[in-house]
Amino acid sequence: DYLIDAPVSAGDGFSFSGGKYSDGPNPSDEWFKQGKFVKAYPVGGTGEKAKDPIFGLTMGAGSQASGDVFRWFSVESGNADNPTVILIHGFPSQAYSYRKVLPVLSKNYHAIAFDWLGFGFSDKPQPRYGFDYTLSEYVSALESFVNEVATNKASLVVQGYFSPVVVKYASKNQEKLNDLILLNPPLTAKHANLPSTLSIFSNFLLGEIFSQDPLRASDKALTSCGPYAMKEDDAMVYRRPYLTSGSSGFALNAISRAMKKELKAYVEDTKAILMDKNWKVRTTVCWGQRDRWLNYDEVEDFCKNSNHKLIELPMAGHHVQEDSGEELGGIISGLISRRIVT
Repeated sequence: DYLIDAPVSAGDGFSFSGGKYSDGPNPSDEWFKQGKFVKAYPVGGTGEKAKDPIFGLTMGAGSQASGDVFRWFSVESGNADNPTVILIHGFPSQAYSYRKVLPVLSKNYHAIAFDWLGFGFSDKPQPRYGFDYTLSEYVSALESFVNEVATNKASLVVQGYFSPVVVKYASKNQEKLNDLILLNPPLTAKHANLPSTLSIFSNFLLGEIFSQDPLRASDKALTSCGPYAMKEDDAMVYRRPYLTSGSSGFALNAISRAMKKELKAYVEDTKAILMDKNWKVRTTVCWGQRDRWLNYDEVEDFCKNSNHKLIELPMAGHHVQEDSGEELGGIISGLISRRIVT
């Protein structure tokens, strides 16, 4: 009972929906105009045309790997000569989630928000045709992206279930980082399992079907984990990838399976890395206390034992940047000011 904001020509021929919001401009178009594509991380695979896993049909352009290097959609704000802050969205989400944070940081920093491969406007190749969406691939891909956009040291801000991926990257690149700010990251054994809202996308066949449903893949996944009440204009942006192509759904299905398989080990690694005496990156945990997915139990003890700063946000949920965007922007600015080293 919803319409799509893209013309039929924008689709790839494999989507369970059709139609469009209107013939006029919409929020998704406006957001896209603010960004650009960054090429980073070489495309793997054999170069064969991708086919969908259900019917074996050749997928459209949106599901194919682009050239030799992947394209990442990113939005930059602020003076490029200022210290760099890279904003990394969670699973599942988009760079759009930081739209309220970017204007605050742009006053004093060069802020960059990007879509992970498989999300938003970034490349979304069919799994096994250039990118398999494993967590180890994401670690390597992040390194390529950061090297491309940040010539000097940068501060990283990451939210949710992609936090262990970023911590793993950071452990190998401490010399490149000023600060690491984690927003509701999985830190304890209780956090090592995906909530049912997300794990359902990893189910055999049912996962492929549900991941093609924009209301499940975007609306429910973003609003079931906290107080976030999605406005229709924002929903149009989040639904857009799932409505124009099946590639977003298949990517969601693949990363859900990878998370379900690898998350426990990555959470354990995160704890070990952040508590190691050789960890030198100044680290802060910001916790939205209305998170319905990740329990706050043991988080305070973890931060005390690891000697990392903990900031509580009583009115925010799992997606802190959605619930308290402007406040979060101010917190980030305060945390990294006066201790930037380039």
